[in-house]
Amino acid sequence: VQIDLIIRGICCLKPDEEYSKNIRVRSIIGKYLEHARVFYFKHSEPNYFISSADWMPRNLERRLELMTPIYDERSKAKLAQFLRLQLSDNVLAYELKNNGEYEKIPSSEKTIDSQQTLEEYVSKIYKTLKKDTDQSRATHLASKLFKEN
Repeated sequence: VQIDLIIRGICCLKPDEEYSKNIRVRSIIGKYLEHARVFYFKHSEPNYFISSADWMPRNLERRLELMTPIYDERSKAKLAQFLRLQLSDNVLAYELKNNGEYEKIPSSEKTIDSQQTLEEYVSKIYKTLKKDTDQSRATHLASKLFKEN
């Protein structure tokens, strides 16, 4: 089973060891410090969860944190699209190597900056909602914009 982790900061896991051969650790470092806490698991059916916490001892042992499943199929599809975008980032992404150092993901001809793409997406939705007071129309347009990205 291949496991992809998108980690914002410290990661104690050492990739490419016997216990972590199938684990890839990526970090996206850009102007936005905040990051998604989205969990995707697939056995027979894909399962998505969102959480308020990073999985660090201080968060799990000393705070009240929440994690909830996502049941709505459209929301699952959006989360899948966001995760694919972040895993495709080749502008801001780094991969954790076995020596504990992060190595920049090489850019290809088609550069993908996940933070810029998401910023543009959210800006389009905001502008649409600001101009359009009809919520159903705004929701329709936001959905259309999301499909275009």
